[in-house]
Formats: sequence, C-alpha cells, structure tokens
Amino acid sequence: MKRTILNLFKNKLDGIKTVGITCYDYPLAKIINNCNIDYIIVGDTVGHTTHGIKNINKVSMDMMITHCEAVKNGSKNQFLIGDMPYMSYQSCQKKAIENAGRFIKSGMDAIKLEGYHPKIINSITDSGTIVMSHLGLTPQTKAKMGGYKIQANNSKEADKLIKQCLDVEKNGASLLLLEAVPKEVSLQIKNELKIPVYGIGAGLHVDGQLVIAHDILGMFWDFKPKFIKRYINGEKIISSAINEYASEVSNSIFPCDEYSYNLKESELNKLLSMPGSSWKYD
Repeated sequence: MKRTILNLFKNKLDGIKTVGITCYDYPLAKIINNCNIDYIIVGDTVGHTTHGIKNINKVSMDMMITHCEAVKNGSKNQFLIGDMPYMSYQSCQKKAIENAGRFIKSGMDAIKLEGYHPKIINSITDSGTIVMSHLGLTPQTKAKMGGYKIQANNSKEADKLIKQCLDVEKNGASLLLLEAVPKEVSLQIKNELKIPVYGIGAGLHVDGQLVIAHDILGMFWDFKPKFIKRYINGEKIISSAINEYASEVSNSIFPCDEYSYNLKESELNKLLSMPGSSWKYD
C-alpha cells in the first residue's frame, strides 16, 4: 500500500520507526518496492554513487528529474522525496517554487532541501509542496563547514541547531532530516518537534532512519562515514558473478543448450540435404 505523509506522521505518534533509503534507478526501486521501506529519497548523492562525480554540487536539476522519473516507475508503495540540488533553490523564492514543482511533476510526493532556509521552505510549502528540511551536516556546503564533520557537538552549536529546527517546523517543513549530529542532540530535537525527525548518522532515538543504498550494499568506495553499516559486500558478489560468466564464455561453457535456440531437427535436415549446401553441423 502506498505510504503517504499521513502514514509518516502516524508512525511518529504511535512510536513506530520509519525506514528510509536512497534510490536512483528503476531496477533498485523495483526491488525496494517489495521491501519494508517507508520512504525513498532520490538524493543528489546520485552524482557520487551512479555518475562518479566527485563534486556533488555539479549535479543538475535535469539529472535529478531523470532519476526521479526512473524511481517513480519502479516504486509504487513508498513515499517519494526528490532532493533539490545545489543552487536550485537558494537564489530566489520563485526559482525554488518552480524547481520544487518539477519534482512533483516527475512523480515525487515531496522535496528535500539542505540548510537553514526558513523563508524558502515557507514559500515552497505555501505553493502546495511538502518539504523535508535537512539540517546538521549539509554536504552541499561541506566546504563552509570544514568538510564532513560532526555538527552541533558543543552546547552553543546544539542550542543553535535546536532553534533552527523549531524554526523550519514553524515555517512549514513537514519532515526533518538530521545528518551527523550527536544522538543526545537528536533526541532533544525529536522530542521538541511535532513533525517526524529522521537521522542519517544521528543516533538511534529519532523517529526513523535514512541510509544510502550503495553504502549498505557495499557498492560505494570513496568515503565511508562512521555511521555506515555494510550489510553485504555487493562489489564481491557482483564481481564473482561477472568473472564466472567470463570464465564460462572463455571455456565454451556458456551458452549451453539450456540458453540457446534450436532448429527443429526436420528443418535442420532439410538445410543439410539441400543441393550444393555448405551447411555443416556437428
């Protein structure tokens, strides 16, 4: 059954953990569709995981929309969130509203935007689009933060983050994602906010979790944060299958009769017996 924003709020009220994952393509979305996943974020991390782009800020709106449409085609049961890429919303409210609308037209149920932008959130919400705010570590502005570092790890910064979270809620955010935040701070934010609060590297006590699919499947190698648990070695599994295929081709094992088409014996005999035929079959 299709999850909606009402399901996500009900989970918070009932104390049920909400489960989220990133996804960027149709095949994985088809698999996730039949898993116990509540929401999918089509993240700008697609630049890293799928395109090999080192600088995530090079990801474009057109690229994001293409991947959102692919995920929508595969996922029928999850609540879908499109991630607004760098400079698709920061410059002005009009541009933010228009680009958020593109995500909704592509099949998303909501958008996510990074950073403390209460006025932008308010404008997008007023236009009729559900917004997930992303605070704590915001990769699009990691240079400003000095790299991938824990956020709100002292009393002053924690107090500032809590106030920002309350403000984005006041300005219409329906969901909040916290990244790389100490678990004690995340718990306080979760308890103070009425909207669902999810974490990626924010500890156990939030309303739900998000992971990068390629991280937990062992298919991303450039950077492994402390909070990532790899559930399988996807690289090893896939490499093994490809090498087995290569070996079978090299040794004339694949394709065997099971994976080949055959002429009817009567038709083959006709070809072999044709006058002047050069057909040979051993």
